[in-house]
Amino acid sequence: EQNRILLQERNGEDSGWCVPGGYLEYGEGFKDAVIREMKEDTGLDVAVVRSLGMFDKYFMEYPNGDKLQNCAQLFLVRVVGGSLDDADREETKRCEYFEFNDRPVTFIQQNEDMVNYVAALVATQQL
Repeated sequence: EQNRILLQERNGEDSGWCVPGGYLEYGEGFKDAVIREMKEDTGLDVAVVRSLGMFDKYFMEYPNGDKLQNCAQLFLVRVVGGSLDDADREETKRCEYFEFNDRPVTFIQQNEDMVNYVAALVATQQL
């Protein structure tokens, strides 16, 4: 409603700003994972509004040499409860809403591409 984006500043080894999210648990669907990860990362209860697309052209290499292709599904969600004060502090340093043109750069290119995609949807009133 306010054309802002919620970003998470992560704690630990992967510190920096990013889009809240995470990996699927075994047997879990994307929508269930979004609801769970948003609660863990931000403290917010959300309802999934719709998918905004798949971001799947990203590659990573672990320190042991294992390589993977990281595929992420981006969703538009609506906050239905919870509080940013309830985020899991082991993973989250803080969460903050930002204007699209006045935000920190995320530490993952995949997240940068996601944020820029959403900013373009907002700018053209497609969201």
